[in-house]
Amino acid sequence: MSGSFSSRAVGTAPRVLVVDGSKVVRQLIARVLKAELPDSDVVGAANGAEAKELLDGGAFDFITIALRLPDMDGLELARHVRESAAQAYVPIVAVSGDVDDRLHNRTLGEHVTDYFDKSLGFQALAEFIRGYVKPSDSAEGEVLYVEDSRVVALATRRILEKHGLTVHHVVSVEDALVILEKARDEGRVGADIVLTDVSLKGELTGGDLLERIRRDFVYGKGRLPVLVMTGDENPANQAALLRAGANDLVEKPIEEKLLMTKLLFQLRVSQHLRERGEAA
Repeated sequence: MSGSFSSRAVGTAPRVLVVDGSKVVRQLIARVLKAELPDSDVVGAANGAEAKELLDGGAFDFITIALRLPDMDGLELARHVRESAAQAYVPIVAVSGDVDDRLHNRTLGEHVTDYFDKSLGFQALAEFIRGYVKPSDSAEGEVLYVEDSRVVALATRRILEKHGLTVHHVVSVEDALVILEKARDEGRVGADIVLTDVSLKGELTGGDLLERIRRDFVYGKGRLPVLVMTGDENPANQAALLRAGANDLVEKPIEEKLLMTKLLFQLRVSQHLRERGEAA
């Protein structure tokens, strides 16, 4: 990583603020974070007021916020963070058991960088945070990449391959389905993750591909994660993609750090679920 998310010096131990009303949850998150990032400084806050005091006392590199705090909504605290100049660009992740409902309704707001569902487990959360504060320089995995713009495809493929990923690029959903069908006939999935644009050449859209993967191939989110790229800012359309089975969305124009953080996280979670036999 070439820079810091906050005003702190690059190379210093990452400071993570964990805001949750449950002491047990704070301790669990801190424990797995220290195991995943031994040099990290994990600070806990039981409510919004306590978190504000800590934020006023120094910058953090990453903040997790429960959506339901004893004294305020987590999104209210996220807004406070954004209003502080020193913390303007720090990643803020909503961590909650009901984040999926809010995500589908697109009610997480503009101040939250990302979201994390507690049902994935705290070990996955630690890996998720590491992806932000100490992203890997390389990765392994096969990406089925569907994009019909030659310029966009060339730039994005270079990003993916720079990180060590194997890219199978096609320009249409029809071409992607041929690859997946051939792999299925051979007893394989055909890719570790699908990265697709929404609007594509041909009769089928990225949304159609998502539907085919989930309905016809019966590949769950863990077995074949699907990351959808879209320039459509309409909340209803974004919510529809998530309800259809997209693991996550990446808004265009693509920002490399955010794309790779989301993509590598989905790859890690999928691998974790496969190892546990839960990636149906």
